[in-house]
Amino acid sequence: MSLLSPADTGLIDHLRAAADEVGTRASDRLAAAHDASHYLLTPQAVVKPRNREEVAALFSASRRSGVPMTFRSGGTSLSGQSVSDGVLVDTRRHFRDIDVLDDGARVRCGPGAVVRAVNARLLRHGRKLGPDPASEIACTIGGVVANNSSGMACGIEANTYQTLDSAVLVLPSGTVLDTSAADADGQLRRREPAIHAGLAELRDRIRADTEAVARITQLHSIKNTMGYGLNSFLDHDDPVRILEHLVIGSEGTLAFVAEATFRTVPLLAHASTGLLVFDDLPTATSVLPEIIATGAATVELLDATSLRVAQRDEKCPEEIRDLDVDSHCALLVEFQEETEEGLGRVVSAALPVFDAFSLSRPAELTIDPRRRSALWHTRKGLFTAVAGNRPSGTAALLEDIAVPVDRLGETCTALSELFDQYDYADAVIFGHAKDGNIHFMITEEFGSGTGGEDFDLGRYAAFTEEMVDLVLSRGGTLKAEHGTGRIMAPFVRRQVGDDLYAVMTRVKELVDPQSLLNPGVLLSDDPKAHLRDLKTTPTTEAEVDRCVECGYCEPVCPSRDLTLTPRERIVLRREIARAEAAGDEELTRTLRSEYDYDGVDTCAVDGMCQTACPVFINTGDLVRRLRQENTNAIEETGWNTAAKAWGLVSSVGGVALSSAKAMPAQLPATATGIGRRLLGDDTVPSYSADLPAGGSKRVAVSASNPDVVWFSSCTNTMFGPEDGGRGDGVAGAFRRLCERAGISLRTPRGIPSLCCGTPWKSKGMAEGYATMRKYVRRELWAATDGGRIPVVCDASSCTEGLRVLLGDATESTDKDAAEDFEIIDAVAFATQTLLPALQDRGALSTEHRLLSITLHPTCSSTQLGINEDLSALAGSIAEEVSVPDSWGCCAFAGDRGMLHPELTASATKDEAAEVESIGADIHASTNRTCEIGMTRATGKPYRHILEALDELVGRA
Repeated sequence: MSLLSPADTGLIDHLRAAADEVGTRASDRLAAAHDASHYLLTPQAVVKPRNREEVAALFSASRRSGVPMTFRSGGTSLSGQSVSDGVLVDTRRHFRDIDVLDDGARVRCGPGAVVRAVNARLLRHGRKLGPDPASEIACTIGGVVANNSSGMACGIEANTYQTLDSAVLVLPSGTVLDTSAADADGQLRRREPAIHAGLAELRDRIRADTEAVARITQLHSIKNTMGYGLNSFLDHDDPVRILEHLVIGSEGTLAFVAEATFRTVPLLAHASTGLLVFDDLPTATSVLPEIIATGAATVELLDATSLRVAQRDEKCPEEIRDLDVDSHCALLVEFQEETEEGLGRVVSAALPVFDAFSLSRPAELTIDPRRRSALWHTRKGLFTAVAGNRPSGTAALLEDIAVPVDRLGETCTALSELFDQYDYADAVIFGHAKDGNIHFMITEEFGSGTGGEDFDLGRYAAFTEEMVDLVLSRGGTLKAEHGTGRIMAPFVRRQVGDDLYAVMTRVKELVDPQSLLNPGVLLSDDPKAHLRDLKTTPTTEAEVDRCVECGYCEPVCPSRDLTLTPRERIVLRREIARAEAAGDEELTRTLRSEYDYDGVDTCAVDGMCQTACPVFINTGDLVRRLRQENTNAIEETGWNTAAKAWGLVSSVGGVALSSAKAMPAQLPATATGIGRRLLGDDTVPSYSADLPAGGSKRVAVSASNPDVVWFSSCTNTMFGPEDGGRGDGVAGAFRRLCERAGISLRTPRGIPSLCCGTPWKSKGMAEGYATMRKYVRRELWAATDGGRIPVVCDASSCTEGLRVLLGDATESTDKDAAEDFEIIDAVAFATQTLLPALQDRGALSTEHRLLSITLHPTCSSTQLGINEDLSALAGSIAEEVSVPDSWGCCAFAGDRGMLHPELTASATKDEAAEVESIGADIHASTNRTCEIGMTRATGKPYRHILEALDELVGRA
């Protein structure tokens, strides 16, 4: 099959008749060829259906063409369930609905809804989903159902199988079945009589076989996702309920789950967490029964290698960072209770038990949210952190087994011996010790991905065979919660036996007789299936080479619904490298050409991907470098000249906007439209009537002994305040608030000509950035008395930009360049300093507070860690503070929202809909360009939060 275009045009015609969004470009297909697993298959097309009817039509297209289909949403699968060389159906874009029912007792979700987003909606009701996978930041409801996800606390009591209330299923025949209907079983009998009768016959046959009943019961007494969940035949009578539960854990091989309704579980608001450190792994596992007896909600194991890798993380908690790791093993233990008193009782009872253990240091439990969060950050990001530290060019393979808890210690010891035997020196063991469920990871060389390799799979194949025997001999399961996938499909028969395997194949034949749904996944009679289609990982750019393609970055990316996600940007760079090494010039040219818009022009370089990435990759660093490589000498000179006269340039920009505002909107819109056609969309901004007039020139103040140095943003010069606000915007508001609070200000000399450097950095204009860095450092060094006085900036993106600019001394010879400056955002300064001072002076009264305010946190406020300050500040202004659950980067990104308005429109559509449903007296944010973007998206006037505070103080 050609990578440039799919070979089967008839297939594409069928698909386009079924759904509107069908991707057939090389970039579409290669970007979707990668998931978090170590398998790689390139689909013939990528389809993004909008509703269940389109899915049913896609089933028909698949039957007519004979080409199989695979469903994908989050793509966090580690076992190869969501890659395909047939048709890949992406359900993430149009199936993200979340409806909270019965005051949170139930929740109805689309398969594309991210688990963390669902729990965010349930939070206000004091409820959450039962399944609690570590990948909650990115995994979706579709994957949770497909893999029968569990996690750290839910065990087998609150996993997907136990908590699914009902589902809307689209069967391979095209039949749509809502299992919540009162006559759902009757509908299945009438519309799919063969399935109904076949499931009833299997139910009766299994129940009549005492050996089969005993074996199924034993298999599902621990976490187990190997093959189909045959416990469905024991736990449910009606064929429709059996089918509904067989679909759970079926990995997309039986039906499409168009909607899933869960029974939720209570959110236990009080928790205490601690790390029990033992000298070695056998000692740690030997005390598990005693720890479980204390009632601990979670017991997570981290072996010595895991601890050493965790120490490389800058966010590593001190409990781990301070360890001198040798052969140590740690158990992360947490207690969860409904009340503070209840928590106190269980912790008090547990501590004497822990103190009796042979610990490397005394047991300590904490309720401090920051310390608890740091511990869980380490645990939840452990796989990707370990994988991110693998040697370049190697693949990370994560296995997921479970054994009875009393056999966990011997199993871990035997695994360690197996690692040594096969020379997997960097192997790690971690996981859910409370359930006897551990994950272990090895790194393997599958080739560089540049073509022509003849690598030996003998070691990996032999290791896998011995590992399978090791686990099964201890009464364990080869897959506990990650799903069977391609990696363990050849071993299902060995685990369950011939008779139960025959039942599984019969289930598949009944529901999907043409075997068009995800073939090769979950069941396979090919003993070497797990050794085929392995993904090679060519070494690419240093900025992103550590990427493990986990997809954690995708839900926070503003371009995810328009072009590419960070993961897709990275994998396409790898595909370009692969094509270049293979000498495929045509594919290389095609991928590079498609990447210009998809990968470079529509990246907001906002850094939000880094906030979600366990190995802290900021894909914006790659994109900025690519932009720099694409600049020409004329552009570089022009931007460098602008840096030398920024006061004039920013003023001219403001005047231009004011002039445009004064004339009919069609005139400047037409003029910029002509410019965009002549010079390119990525060069000339697009004018629209919703843009504000220009702002005012920045004011200079010069207190002789200032409390702070005020760095006012140039965005306030180029863009005036929103209608209804005071004419001087946030700059005037900040100055007045400081005056009322008795805080004296000084601005750097020549403030109208200074900038944080972000426009140059984001566009890859290195010379201009260096020029501005030199000016800013020099002026701030003088204004702050050599760094003694803190600097406050009144735009969060500029605060972040200043920190980056002043922290980069690599290109400067100035002796002051490397000195530290304290850069504070105005929001944090207002919360921590202005509010107390205003309250002391009687300038702030609750009497005049507004009823409600809706906030838009920004990518920069998130990077700066000031979102809590933003909410606290809003709480002083209004009685009710709302932050949309769906908020994200608006992608206005300086001028990116004017160069590519479609990017901002795509990034803000979900949040805009939620803002409309919330309703509020005012809407506020932390950055002028973000305020413009949100005003455009919602039709609501967004202003800086300090403008709202200024007005409140003015009414006092």
